[in-house]
Amino acid sequence: MIMNSSSIYILVFVQLWLLSLPCRESVCIPSERETLLKFKNNLNDPSNRLWSWNHNHTNCCHWYGVLCHNLTSHLLQLHLNTTFSAFEFDYDYHYRFDEEAYRRRSFGGEISPCLADLKHLNYLDLSGNYFLGKGMSIPSFLGTMTSLTHLNLSHTGFNGKIPPQIGNFSKLRYLDLSYNYFLGEGMAIPSFLCAMTSLTHLDLSYTLFHGKIPSQIGNLSNLVYLDLGGYSDLLAENVEWVSSMWKLEYLDLSYANLSKAFHWLHTLQSLPSLTHLYLYECTLPHYNEPSLLNFSSLQTLILYNTSYSPAISFVPKWIFKLEKLVSLELSGNYEIQGPIPGGIRNLTLLQNLDLSFNSFSSSIPDCLDGLRRLKFLNLKGNKLHGTISDALGNLTSLVELDLSRNQLEGTIPTFLGNLRNLREINLKYLYLSFNKFSGNPFESLGSLSKLSYLYIDGNNFQGVVKEDDLANLTSLEQFSASGNNFTLKVGPNWIPNFQLTFLEVTSWQLGPSFPSWIQSQNKLEYVGLSNTGIIDSIPTQMCEALSQVLYLNLSHNHIHGEIGTTLKNPISIQTIDLSSNHLCGKLPYLSRDVIQLDLSSNSFSESMNDFLCNDQEEPMQLEFLNLASNNLSGEIPDCWMNWTFLVDVNLQSNHFVGNLPSSMGSLSELQSLQIRNNTLSGIFPTSLKKTNQLKSLDLGENNLSGSIPPWVGEKLSNMKILRLRSNSFSGHIPNEICQMSHLQVLDLAKNNLSGNIPSCFNNLSAMTLVNRSTDPRIYSSALNYTIYSSNSDIVSVLLWLKGRGDEYKNILGLVTSIDLSSNKLLGEIPREITDINGLNFLNLSHNQLIGPIPEGIGNMGSLQSIDFSRNQLSGEIPPTIANLSFLSMLDLSYNHLKGNIPTGTQLQTFDASSFIGNNLCGPPLPINCSSNGKTHSYEGSDGHGVNWFFVSMTIGFVAGFWIVIAPLLICRSWRYAYFHFLDHVWFKLQSFCSCSISV
Repeated sequence: MIMNSSSIYILVFVQLWLLSLPCRESVCIPSERETLLKFKNNLNDPSNRLWSWNHNHTNCCHWYGVLCHNLTSHLLQLHLNTTFSAFEFDYDYHYRFDEEAYRRRSFGGEISPCLADLKHLNYLDLSGNYFLGKGMSIPSFLGTMTSLTHLNLSHTGFNGKIPPQIGNFSKLRYLDLSYNYFLGEGMAIPSFLCAMTSLTHLDLSYTLFHGKIPSQIGNLSNLVYLDLGGYSDLLAENVEWVSSMWKLEYLDLSYANLSKAFHWLHTLQSLPSLTHLYLYECTLPHYNEPSLLNFSSLQTLILYNTSYSPAISFVPKWIFKLEKLVSLELSGNYEIQGPIPGGIRNLTLLQNLDLSFNSFSSSIPDCLDGLRRLKFLNLKGNKLHGTISDALGNLTSLVELDLSRNQLEGTIPTFLGNLRNLREINLKYLYLSFNKFSGNPFESLGSLSKLSYLYIDGNNFQGVVKEDDLANLTSLEQFSASGNNFTLKVGPNWIPNFQLTFLEVTSWQLGPSFPSWIQSQNKLEYVGLSNTGIIDSIPTQMCEALSQVLYLNLSHNHIHGEIGTTLKNPISIQTIDLSSNHLCGKLPYLSRDVIQLDLSSNSFSESMNDFLCNDQEEPMQLEFLNLASNNLSGEIPDCWMNWTFLVDVNLQSNHFVGNLPSSMGSLSELQSLQIRNNTLSGIFPTSLKKTNQLKSLDLGENNLSGSIPPWVGEKLSNMKILRLRSNSFSGHIPNEICQMSHLQVLDLAKNNLSGNIPSCFNNLSAMTLVNRSTDPRIYSSALNYTIYSSNSDIVSVLLWLKGRGDEYKNILGLVTSIDLSSNKLLGEIPREITDINGLNFLNLSHNQLIGPIPEGIGNMGSLQSIDFSRNQLSGEIPPTIANLSFLSMLDLSYNHLKGNIPTGTQLQTFDASSFIGNNLCGPPLPINCSSNGKTHSYEGSDGHGVNWFFVSMTIGFVAGFWIVIAPLLICRSWRYAYFHFLDHVWFKLQSFCSCSISV
């Protein structure tokens, strides 16, 4: 018999009442205590949460996570979940996950079959223990625990098929298997889950099932909560089963393929209890007539990144009829344009309105004036312009206001400082970042005593901020105001009235002294003081103040001194950036907690031996290490075996000598290694054989010699950037380099390489248009996330393109280049090279290449720069070269080319120096091609032939010199007369200037 909801509530009330009876204390049943101890023995408990589970504590009813029946003492509930405080979102909603912190808190191991001996257990929550089920299937023995009414295995890492025994849960009312990403094994939702007709709560979201939703799910007519979201391949084609769920209040079909969306919405509106509808990333039909839909009970509607068929550019009108809506999210719909619709004034019960990341291009409308109950208003990421509307002044219930990433301007109105009503609801979260606001915002916002988060970075604010401007902001916790023009003027003994956890004031003027008031902020986790004019050393008292900091950025200041005598040694801050300062002395010691360290562009000296070889018992957690542009010297220590998490190492522009140590081969996660501009010697480092994750390798500007080994192409197949420029490598370019299918930049210039250019370069598929990258950046990415830091870094490389060296970073992923210049390469340019139709830059200059320029060079339509100068190329310039419409640099000088320069819109715009030193004629050369086919040599200013222009100029200079100067040298009276004349002219000029000034 199916009980109605009132019966269920009565049973729950009776059960809770029995559990709360004070008449006797529950005493653990010995057999159940032994079962729990066996269960514990199969678990990993790194945080020792189950310390009370032992024989010394005989009453297991008092153990962690255990709840017993007050009368029978039978074990009823196990609460062994791990909460998700390790998961964080920053202000821009970037997902952060500190896996190491999570691993230290989460249970692991296995679920012991002995758990089935707990015959009275009705509540089992193991959620959030990702490492508990990782790599395993859900144990089938759970299906024998038929007393269960509540089972939560979400976020446990289970995979494989769901055992059919789970369908035996006839009493189960709550089942959550969500966020087990590999649980479904790409299969459809099993129909046996639909046999548990007592279910009121079913969550199968983000388990990667696909195929059709089984029609049997309609048997679950008691469902109040159904979440099938997160399936991009889940086909919600059959809609009939929905109509039987007349108790359904919450439905999430996000990402599902609603191929019959018209029928879906019409069926859903017939559900009398439906109050919450989530349709993230779905395609819906567009209804021109709003009367077609009527969701009379809907209170929450989420249509994030929803598309419409046919496409529309406005908010559907039927939404404005949902007069019971309390929460409306229409974010991420970039095709929605124009003004914010006035119909939104009808939704007078709204408390949450999210219109972020659309393309609204109006000013803030007055129609928002009537939404007096609104607590959360998010207009972030649109194209709103004008000033902040007075309409917002009437939204006296606002708790959070987000206007960031728009084009709003003007000063901040004073009414924002008075957003409160009679119930004393105060504005707590204010986001105004990345607009065009000006003036001093603290004149308006200084009275917001309950304000917790204030983000005003990336505007045109300016002015002097004084103690009084900040005195009333007593609740402030997060403050971000970088990218403005502020000067902070406070007394040396100033102690703020707030306690910050987040501080970002990059580009403020705080110096010249280190801001001592930061020492009073003992809750700080994030400190951004980059480019703040500090000309000081870090005070020793700062150590305690920064002991809890997770992120510290003091870069681009003038901080000096030895870091080992100021900051806590060893450093334990997770992410620390002290780059571009004047720090000196030895490198500091690190604790294993540090994940990112940037000490580049300082004056650290001596060896890095003490820094690297610190005898840590456990592996260091460091992932990103930047020591570039210092004065470090000696050999690179052979102690890398304890730094196995490193993904990005930058040691460029120091004074290192010797070869790379063999222990660098233990850096199995290494993706970017830059050691250019040192004095390394020896052969190509064989230790890199094992670093098969490398994407970028820069060994340029060193003294390395020997040949480039073939294994480079075989073992380092993920390479995107290979830069060996300015060394002493010799021998042939190995054909195995052609196996680097991801290679985008190959720079072997300025070596002693000989032999032919490999004809297999056309196998470098990443340089073709078909496989060419569209990502403007190349990242080195780590596995672990940290709360305030990215788990990736952007790779940057110094490239010589178009004749000059520049640091490429934000567009490096779009660059394709081959530079083999200044070697001793022989033979012809292989015609196969013209198959690389996505190549941007090609430099083969200063070699000994012979033969013609390949006829197919016109097929290389992406070329922006060609340099074939200083070779021995012969024949005519192929006419197809005129097809290269993107070409902005061309140098064919000093070869043996002959004939007409092909005519094209590009070629005639280049300077004549691009063609000198050949037997060429025609524009841009000043030599006309003769009608009888004879050609003329034009050498130009740097040619090897006779340039008669310079010869005649030299003769004229010599003749003029002796005609004018010689008489003066020979005849004394002429010299006197000449200099007397000059003195007279100078006197006249001075008299004229004096008269002019007096007037």
